[in-house]
Amino acid sequence: MRHIIDLSDLTDKEFNDLYKLTTNIIDRPEGYVDACRGKVLGSLFYEPSTRTNLSFSTAMMRLGGSVVGFSDPRSSSTTKGETLKDTINMVSCYADMIVMRNPREGAAKAASLYSSVPVINAGDGGHLHPTQTLADMVTILRMRGSADDMKIGLCGDLKYGRTVHSLLHFLERFHNVQVYLIAPGALKLPDYMINFLKEHNMPYCEVSSIDEVLPELDVLYMTRIQRERFTSAQEYENLEGSYQLTAEKMKRAKKNMLVLHPLPRVDEIAQDVDDDPRAVYFRQARFGMFGRMALLLTLSRLPFERAGHQDIGHEPGVRCSNHKCITRSELYVPLHGKIGDRCPYCDKLLELDI
Repeated sequence: MRHIIDLSDLTDKEFNDLYKLTTNIIDRPEGYVDACRGKVLGSLFYEPSTRTNLSFSTAMMRLGGSVVGFSDPRSSSTTKGETLKDTINMVSCYADMIVMRNPREGAAKAASLYSSVPVINAGDGGHLHPTQTLADMVTILRMRGSADDMKIGLCGDLKYGRTVHSLLHFLERFHNVQVYLIAPGALKLPDYMINFLKEHNMPYCEVSSIDEVLPELDVLYMTRIQRERFTSAQEYENLEGSYQLTAEKMKRAKKNMLVLHPLPRVDEIAQDVDDDPRAVYFRQARFGMFGRMALLLTLSRLPFERAGHQDIGHEPGVRCSNHKCITRSELYVPLHGKIGDRCPYCDKLLELDI
């Protein structure tokens, strides 16, 4: 049994096999219409989602399987105080796989401790989003041929952007990837991700506008300024519209540059960019569906294995410094380590439990 918490957990062979299966499904989808017949996907979305939720549901149905679950936690037993552990234990009695989005960072990792079926992380707060990274990589590899020797610009909300964090985690395995971080000061890549780039010798450059680097880029990865990540409306409005790609700006880009976006967009990509053949974000969404089909099919073929017993509670004297971490709300989740270590759930640092 495998859980998909971070796409980087896959070995090169596992990812290459997954990509090969994805391309086979793209080229011959009719060959997979009954591949998951009789299988059930448990879909647990504690946060609003259109693309990811619909993409997983469509992927499972295209494989001949079925989907159960909820897209609003207010319609679940969470409103009655049920713990994540109990929800996962129950749903893994009904489903063959679980896909989950949760606003708590590290929630997918915690869920995997208590599930008897594979858990797929569909986004845990501002932490990771591995199946979006799968969509991103399928798009880059399918349309560019390789991710090696690539200059990629990541633009917008890099602080809270889980899609950016996941993609950078995965790009570490490729050769000669130059990263340009394009963000306002308040939304720069967080320190723990900067440390990740340094630890893995990934060359990066922080810049304040698209214009500074656009002619150099092979891939431009746009993200929206996420209103729901801010504590006040004024804080959001001060940054809204700061970084926008337009058809006029695209005149300065390479003729074969790819423009990606995890979607939804607000105003960071102008409507007049959509007709540019380099704008591939809608194809990216479709590739993501095929990638999720390949992932679900791969997981459905794995042998059943019950989760083992997990220790309950935290090691005395430590806690995660991230107030959004799952360990700060679900106190039974085991947390071990010493002060200054990385949290095994959200990658932030452990601190003294005061």
